[in-house]
Amino acid sequence: MTKETIDLLFPDATLTPEVWEAKYPPRQLPEGAMVTRVAPSPTGFMHIGTVMTALFAERMARQTGGVFFLRVEDTDKKREVKGAVNIITKGLSYYGITVDEYPDGPYGPYTQSERKYIYLTYARHLVEKGFAYPCFATPEELEKARAEQEGLKTRPGYYGRWATWREGSEEAVHERLNAGVPFVIRMRSAGSHERKVSFDDAIKGKIMMPENDIDAVLIKADKLPTYHFAHVVDEHLMRVTHVTRGDEWLPSLSIHVELFGMFGWELPVFGHSAPIEKKEGSSRRKLSKRKDPEASVEHYEKEGYPAQSVQEFLLNLLNSNFEDWRKENPILTNNEFKLSFEKMSVSGALFDLAKLNDVSKEVISRMSAEQVYDLAIAWAKEHDEHLAQVIAGDKPYALTVLAIERNQEKPRKDIAKWSELWGEISYFYEEPEMGGETSVGAEHVKQSKEIVEAFIVEYDQQDDKERWLDKLRAMAERLGYARDTKSYKAEPEKYKGTLGDVTKVLRLLLAGRAVSPDLWEVMRVLGEKKVRARLGTICDLD
Repeated sequence: MTKETIDLLFPDATLTPEVWEAKYPPRQLPEGAMVTRVAPSPTGFMHIGTVMTALFAERMARQTGGVFFLRVEDTDKKREVKGAVNIITKGLSYYGITVDEYPDGPYGPYTQSERKYIYLTYARHLVEKGFAYPCFATPEELEKARAEQEGLKTRPGYYGRWATWREGSEEAVHERLNAGVPFVIRMRSAGSHERKVSFDDAIKGKIMMPENDIDAVLIKADKLPTYHFAHVVDEHLMRVTHVTRGDEWLPSLSIHVELFGMFGWELPVFGHSAPIEKKEGSSRRKLSKRKDPEASVEHYEKEGYPAQSVQEFLLNLLNSNFEDWRKENPILTNNEFKLSFEKMSVSGALFDLAKLNDVSKEVISRMSAEQVYDLAIAWAKEHDEHLAQVIAGDKPYALTVLAIERNQEKPRKDIAKWSELWGEISYFYEEPEMGGETSVGAEHVKQSKEIVEAFIVEYDQQDDKERWLDKLRAMAERLGYARDTKSYKAEPEKYKGTLGDVTKVLRLLLAGRAVSPDLWEVMRVLGEKKVRARLGTICDLD
């Protein structure tokens, strides 16, 4: 194709590839340093899978002394949503994922639509070399070809005899350009679907697939690139060494490899991860943004899961050995854990809400009362005004409440997210919802009164925990209850019940629940006035 025709195709591509190569030279980094990226589209929805991919890519860069950056892939303008970039940056920030480059940096712009002229330069280069060509096929012609392929039960796509503009004459090109007919730029594939090629995937291992023979679109009619083309040009010029992405892109890998080959560029290491899956009955399916609220990163923030909890849950999904590492290193930050491609699951990681809650309870149990207070109030100011006002009203008291069963060998593990916090501490601020006869059960009122009346006689707010417990055991024994479970199991017929039955009555009256944190600590924080008032409700019953 003559220079005159190429100039008509690319009136704005005035620079040469050499200019861009000089502007974006190889990065000067230590041997083995990884350059990784996260490259979401600004659709207004950020999938938890994107955070997981970003977390892995960031940690791999950090572990090797490399670079991690954000690139916004906004070339599909039909799907772009206003304000979506803020959702992306906020989501990454919330989960503690920091980028080295974005929005500024030496390899920017980091938004693809702002790199338009770079793509046009390289598209022109391919046309000059005969590796690409203009295509003026109309939507109607493409639909007709698709219907024909469907009727013949053959592969869909623009290839073979359906690639009608592959050998289009220069005269025909000029005619349509002069008439203002829209066109795209397609790659001229040299592949054959009959031949197999193999790729080494960092996650899935060796993969065999047919060569690409599709003349894929590189530049759309709006002069913006497709993902296929922009991805290849960007990974090269931004000097990415490792590409981690979802395995929905695996079928396109042969297109990308062929494009790298057309330019003579070195391939980055590809790692294609399986999607997060969810159990539905006896089967599993991909976590869906339409069906599953937990697919959205905003869901976790709204529910009040600490960022560290989500991080650790995702690290569990990313590498199977994280859980054992955490058990062996309970006080280290998860930044100390070394991720690897080898430990990533080849099949889809299973999303388990119960597992997330367990992980989060563990994470929160390791926090100090001050950390819990700070994170909870920050969340509550945006999502639970009542909780924010209550705990901010008396910070010292709130810290005392939150300190119960913390900083000990076996800390409390009853809170998985901040939206549960009020339900776990409300009885420290207001009367329990269930009290008196309703709480202990009508058939046990007599026994409960007996327990409470005996307890109040012995109760002294100044008792330390050991003396308080000794008094409780002695009182229980006098009332016919076993001092401990072992004694009860040895001779159950001898006792009304166990010490646990006695403390259950006290818990129900004081906290409105059968299970609570350490009862002595609860009573110490409630104070003598509240303790006597709440226990007195059962004594007032006839």
